[in-house]
Amino acid sequence: MQTQTAVGSDLRITCSRDELTRRLSIVARAVSTRASVQILAGVLLRSGEGAVTVAATDMELSLRSELEADVVGEGSLVIPGRLLVDVTRLLPESEVVIDHRGEENVARISCGGASYALNTYNAEDFPRLPEPESAQLFSVDRVALLETAGRVSRAASRDESRPVLTGVLVRVESGKLVMVATDSYRLSVKETPLEGSDLPELEAIVPARALAELTRIAGSGDEIELGIHENHVFFSADGVSLTTRRIDGQFPNHKQLIPEAFEHELRLPRSELLDVVRRTAVLAQRNSPLRLRFEEGEVTVSAQTQDVGEARESMPIPFSGEPLEIGFNAEFLRDGLESVAEDEVLLRLISPLRPGLIQSTAGDFSYLIMPIRLAG
Repeated sequence: MQTQTAVGSDLRITCSRDELTRRLSIVARAVSTRASVQILAGVLLRSGEGAVTVAATDMELSLRSELEADVVGEGSLVIPGRLLVDVTRLLPESEVVIDHRGEENVARISCGGASYALNTYNAEDFPRLPEPESAQLFSVDRVALLETAGRVSRAASRDESRPVLTGVLVRVESGKLVMVATDSYRLSVKETPLEGSDLPELEAIVPARALAELTRIAGSGDEIELGIHENHVFFSADGVSLTTRRIDGQFPNHKQLIPEAFEHELRLPRSELLDVVRRTAVLAQRNSPLRLRFEEGEVTVSAQTQDVGEARESMPIPFSGEPLEIGFNAEFLRDGLESVAEDEVLLRLISPLRPGLIQSTAGDFSYLIMPIRLAG
């Protein structure tokens, strides 16, 4: 928390329009939309040695990147972020010059024949950002980290009244990466081996939003740097640093939530079942459940919404025994099937009132989904 903000001096930044637009577009995603804290709506530009640090934060998530530029003078300025992004995107393809005089609250931007004068915020009011150097960073395989996050994150809750469930439990243990997410209606678990990794044991509840932003910025490279220090989690990838507050609280024990035994275990073609679910789910509106009726040798997927219509489709499956009908949230069921990477999926069931389990055939991904009680 030692970022120094120099103010009161003249500053002139000259850079490529395309590079400026690219860097601003990355960090501006951390700009706050809360009108009550004006400074958080700004993007910080701070001069350095032959480069400019571009940063934004909403106090929960911070993004920063380095902009290659010719710099004259030292100092910082904070410009309204959304406005600055809009302006730079519309500039002609040319060199951009940003001038700021220390005694003025105006940044003057010129590019070709275009010029703007944008009011600035007081740079002294911009929060001091946590420094990645405060944490010991370790390298993690980029594909492994992002794929694991992508497979589980959609199960995280969007209900801010239960902050712990809006995060993803990220754990590094015994040469593997484990991520878990749940919104109390479904639970998603993915384990990924980290071959040749010398990572120590790490654990944090990371906001799902932060992992989504990491996926957007880490578009290339072999590795992502990861570190945890006190109440912050640090990521560094592709020339961008992302810092997020870790979520405090006790995350549910996923091992205790998954039943030990099931009555039925079906190995099904994932794509075919997913297509049936997608087609039928069109008629599962207004929170209507998707019904799955299992009978000898087939499953019938159906949905009905009053005053809208109904849909029904059957497909052959290796089911035997007494008929079983169970209801699921259509979106949740589709998410679970989409999160399996293999051609086949394991569907494990107990009864109409007990949760179902979707698993990869490799056993490295599990998706527990609560049923919906069916009328009649």
